[in-house]
Amino acid sequence: MSNIKYILGHFEDPDDMMHGIDKLKENNISIYDAYTPMPIHGIEDKLGVKRSRLPIVAFICGITGTFTGFSMIYYMMVHDWPMNVGGKPAFAFPDFIPIMFELTVLFCAYGMGIAFFFRTHLFPGRAPRVMDLRATDDRFIIAVDANENADHDKINSLLKDAGAVEIKHNERRYVSYE
Repeated sequence: MSNIKYILGHFEDPDDMMHGIDKLKENNISIYDAYTPMPIHGIEDKLGVKRSRLPIVAFICGITGTFTGFSMIYYMMVHDWPMNVGGKPAFAFPDFIPIMFELTVLFCAYGMGIAFFFRTHLFPGRAPRVMDLRATDDRFIIAVDANENADHDKINSLLKDAGAVEIKHNERRYVSYE
């Protein structure tokens, strides 16, 4: 078995890279990922990337914040230390709304940030996982999993036909910045 894990096709133009993705998909070659120095509209659809579940996490964190705010205020104002303020009842729901709103926003913001860092492995102290350092500078890279696709010569020729300026065979999974 080969030590090659990924075949990387380097492109100088995003249109050439999109054309390369189309050519590989036409020949039933699975693409591991594409790395670009800037966002490219429509690349998620071509690669078959699923929609993010971050809005679901945001909703769950928001509901948790709302429930925490309500239960905290209810416990403090009704059970633990009820006060008669201006003849109002201890359970005056309109007074609870601002604090519930603020805790909803707080829990949602922190929850989404933590979920994002956890999912993308970008939390502090972790070295970034990059296939090729030039992908963050000026190159558009298509990574093809060499273990799933056996015909390496066919992949090389398809990438060359699509306009790849360089084709590399990676033996390691990621390159470190160090």
